[in-house]
Amino acid sequence: MKQSPSTPLPPPKERRRLREAGSLTQDQVAERVGVTRATVRGWESGRTNPRGRKREAYAKLLDALAEEKPAEVAVRQGEPEPEPDPQPEPEPQEAATPLTPAQAFDALYAFCAPALVRQCYLLTGRRELARESVERSFQLAWQRWPEVAVDRDPAGWVRATAYEYALSPWHRFRPRYRYPEPPPADASDRALMAVLLELPPPYRRTLLLYDGVGLDLPETAAETEASTPAAANRLLHAREAVAARLPELSDPVELHRRLSELASTERLRAAKPPTVRTGSERRARFWTRAAIAFTIALIGTTALTVRTAPTRYEPPIAPGAEIQGVPPRVAQGALSEVEVELREKLRGGMMSGPERVLPLSR
Repeated sequence: MKQSPSTPLPPPKERRRLREAGSLTQDQVAERVGVTRATVRGWESGRTNPRGRKREAYAKLLDALAEEKPAEVAVRQGEPEPEPDPQPEPEPQEAATPLTPAQAFDALYAFCAPALVRQCYLLTGRRELARESVERSFQLAWQRWPEVAVDRDPAGWVRATAYEYALSPWHRFRPRYRYPEPPPADASDRALMAVLLELPPPYRRTLLLYDGVGLDLPETAAETEASTPAAANRLLHAREAVAARLPELSDPVELHRRLSELASTERLRAAKPPTVRTGSERRARFWTRAAIAFTIALIGTTALTVRTAPTRYEPPIAPGAEIQGVPPRVAQGALSEVEVELREKLRGGMMSGPERVLPLSR
């Protein structure tokens, strides 16, 4: 369904600005339009766009927010005015000042890292691996910051990288991850973690993204690099496996609550942003020096080969030719008739030959 020209949609940044200017949360907008909070977040980030009647309702709400004051919109819709954000808003001059790359990276890290560590813990069941996965993903993001900074969803980029690292099958060969870590203390948490770890990694990742993080089905399919029907099939099978072992979690709302509680009970802390940036730069320097050392060694080996290699053609030594007429070598013992005749012949030849030259004594 095409958008009606009478109710156009503003750009994604303008949608978010209008919502914040109207003092509305994403949950309130989702309730008015009839969608989920994750869907509204996707509309404001530009990853997705509304369609059909949802698009018309969303466009009308944005038009109302653009024409009226926030308090008037809240009164007209029959709801109390929302409470102000407890966090102080930045001053106009600070908002207009562009952030440095380090400041932008630190802001992204502070926003995503704490929740991302808990998500990786639900994926792996290992606390240390969860922290390592998040640090490695942000180190890679800092190395590729010009690319990540202009990405439409930097948080999704880092999340996908952390999930890939956490679910890598090569961790099983590392000595530090050869043995399982202590399970959660609570019995219900242990049961839920055991069910999650029994799921195949693609099913576990799909379940966490949809029921844990709150992404919609197309976003979950895109992040897991699968089609929407395949993602829906994985989600259904994962929910059936969880409900078979834990019937009380057959409700998706209850499952979402239990996943959040399980991740929050563990004391998982991420490193400080400067530490991650320093580690990323140190790793980059190490691999750069290793590449330079390998190149120098390769150049030295090539120069040595050129120096010691022959400069002209040297024919190979011809194989030895067989000499005819030489009697075969025999072991010690009595002489044969042929050897006796040869001895007599040689003795007779010495008498008729030239005189021998003998040394004279002084």
